[in-house]
Amino acid sequence: MQLEPWWRRHQRAWVTFDTSDATNLLAAEGDVTWAFRPTTRNVPNLLRNTWQAVKVLRRFRPTVVVSTGAAVAFPYFVLGRLLGVRTVYIEVFDRIDSPTLTGRLVRPFTDCMFVQWPEQLGLYDDAMELGPLL
Repeated sequence: MQLEPWWRRHQRAWVTFDTSDATNLLAAEGDVTWAFRPTTRNVPNLLRNTWQAVKVLRRFRPTVVVSTGAAVAFPYFVLGRLLGVRTVYIEVFDRIDSPTLTGRLVRPFTDCMFVQWPEQLGLYDDAMELGPLL
């Protein structure tokens, strides 16, 4: 939500988990898709989210996919790359000593990798510091 000054100017679709905070924050947004969870090391939900990504990307036709984490990003980044869609990953706020599993998985499919702390810069080649988003 800290990036709202940027995303507010663009047509957008959201894919996230059906949690109380997401439901409240996205109540006024028109295009919200609830991803399947749990995602970490859950093959059935990876397959469900991959099929969901096919449908969402086909319907919405984004020019960029932006993620702030969670394994649900993986199928969107892979399929986005195959479709020629730009991808932007923002590493999580609370992991400064090692890359996250999602960060490692999406890195080969990421056009732009942002981190939130200077200590995270060494975790990924060519990462750029965005600053804290909380």
